[in-house]
Amino acid sequence: MPERTLIIDHLKFSYEGIFNPGELYNLIAGWFYDKGWDWYEKINQEEVTPQGRQITLILEPWKSSSDYYKLTVRIKMIMSDLKEVDVEHSGKNLRLSQGTVRLYIDGYIVSDRNGKWTKSPFYWFISYLIERVFNKSHFARMEDWIRSDVSDLYDKIKSYLNAFNYSYKNE
Repeated sequence: MPERTLIIDHLKFSYEGIFNPGELYNLIAGWFYDKGWDWYEKINQEEVTPQGRQITLILEPWKSSSDYYKLTVRIKMIMSDLKEVDVEHSGKNLRLSQGTVRLYIDGYIVSDRNGKWTKSPFYWFISYLIERVFNKSHFARMEDWIRSDVSDLYDKIKSYLNAFNYSYKNE
């Protein structure tokens, strides 16, 4: 069984205001596509309530960084109380959503991604020694890589929503 090491624990972001849920989803998916990650959407559900639409997404894209390691990002996005609003921008009428977005981002390094070294306790012990003693620098590079990618994604989402906040205010 592969071993997951948590590197980034619940990086949180919250936004309340006007935004386009489809564009936000496409921004995240496009970022992963551009960086060469493989896409996995675990949960995508929508519920209509009297307060507005509730959308829950759990995304778990991953990237094989070597034969032994795999990087995984888990994004939990909860969009609540979404109501459709019409906003006029540059002479055009846009149909956007107003509500709250909460993001939780976790970053993992998965060791022995194919499960070859966990078939017996002896192999597991050997892989543990190799990973902790001899390949420390390789693991450190994987840590830096996941931290850098998650930080870049976080900044991209944050700047998109803040730009949306300033450019589509009720004019």
